[in-house]
Amino acid sequence: MRTDSSPGTLPAREHLPAGDAGTPVLDVVIPVYNEEKDLQPCVLRLHDHLKRTFPYAFRITIADNASTDTTPQVASRLEAEIPEVKSFRLEQKGRGRALRTVWSASDSPVLAYMDVDLSTDLNALLPLVAPLISGHSDLAIGSRLARTSRVVRGPKREFISRAYNLILRGSLQARFSDAQCGFKAIRRDVAQVLLPLVEDTGWFFDTEMLVLAERAGLRIHEVPVDWVDDPDSAVHIVKTATDDLKGVWRVGKALAGGALPLDRLTRPFGDDPRDREIKDVPKGLARQLVGFCVVGGLSTLFYLLLYSGFRVFTGSQIANALALLVSAIANTAANRRLTFGVRGRSGAVRHQAQGLVVFGIGLALTSGSLAALNAAGSSPAHSTELAVLIAANLAATVLRFLLFRAWVFPDHSDGDTGSTVVASHHPPHAPAPSPSSRTYSTVSAAPSGHHGPLPQRPVAQRAPQYPYETAQFRAGEAADGSWRDATMQPQPVRPHDTDSRDSR
Repeated sequence: MRTDSSPGTLPAREHLPAGDAGTPVLDVVIPVYNEEKDLQPCVLRLHDHLKRTFPYAFRITIADNASTDTTPQVASRLEAEIPEVKSFRLEQKGRGRALRTVWSASDSPVLAYMDVDLSTDLNALLPLVAPLISGHSDLAIGSRLARTSRVVRGPKREFISRAYNLILRGSLQARFSDAQCGFKAIRRDVAQVLLPLVEDTGWFFDTEMLVLAERAGLRIHEVPVDWVDDPDSAVHIVKTATDDLKGVWRVGKALAGGALPLDRLTRPFGDDPRDREIKDVPKGLARQLVGFCVVGGLSTLFYLLLYSGFRVFTGSQIANALALLVSAIANTAANRRLTFGVRGRSGAVRHQAQGLVVFGIGLALTSGSLAALNAAGSSPAHSTELAVLIAANLAATVLRFLLFRAWVFPDHSDGDTGSTVVASHHPPHAPAPSPSSRTYSTVSAAPSGHHGPLPQRPVAQRAPQYPYETAQFRAGEAADGSWRDATMQPQPVRPHDTDSRDSR
């Protein structure tokens, strides 16, 4: 799992402008491998649908995953005949690799993909991308498991799909309903920051992307879809399921260890009055109070059980000290992770040491209460001891929260300088293009505190006609060059590659 830093905190979402110097608002990617029969009907049907119903400029990109049949020739012929269709060739297989490569190079502000079999009804395409265009959401997925979805498929695939999503919910705490539906979209500014963190290059790619996005607090919009199973699908169910389970384990391990900089994917507050900052109210106080109360309640029960157990073998003072010591260590660890969001092992020993100081203050309060109780009566009842300890622990809890917040886990984010999201469409180390080359412009997004409109793309001297014609980059490399997982250089399919003897 990659642990390198992403470019920075995302800017506020804004509604995309109606026109942007001829740049397609939507880029729909169709990853294919040996789909010579289905590719042309799919592209023609999708193009006709977008022409009739989509109110913005669009592009359809065919991402050929190292096909060995005539798929490249079909793709190049479609590119030559239809202005909105572009083709791209990769010499390595992997749906995730294809999506990451084309999305990283695209200049469209909204990126989508769908399977070549068009199992999903295209009427769901506009509802899928509309929340991204409006600035409401960061990602959007089609869901076959929503209550209003209409799905036609066999019991075997139905069972596998539902079992897989139950695994995601149980192991990775995923809240989205359908991870495997081949009908998804993402904003380009989000993709430029999120894709460098996604490691998988196969079928688990979009599941990993969704899990990381959800854990980072990004908004995922779900669209109920009408879906008809393709009986001729070439997906190998057993191998795909095995790879997915390995991916679940890998991602779960990385998330548990705090190995991912998901804080760099956070969004600033929006324009909703409920989200506006209020003066003199500490940031995140409400959320921290809820987390602290939950942890405190569980810690108190744990402490009382320990005290009752130790009290059988020793006196009240020793039982109280032992129970408070054990529960304090567990309480500090739980508050560190759940209440104050501190991940990883860095500073864990120091936090526990500071937590023990806080424990000492709590011990003084509770021990003093027990001493006062024993001084008032020779042999108080066990229920009376518990009542006094509960009252003393409530006072110690308030003090513990204040010390945790101000001393053990202080928030230094207010003094941090905002990073800048850089969305680049050619590697920064690439040589300067010649006048005849088609290149991508570099766009610097607003810093995290900026709430203005989306940055406008600088207009090049000549608008690119074929965005992928001369782009040279390694498959799987983000636009900022921050990571790479392969060394091949994909060569695009050009119109003159068409076999003139092919009558189709």
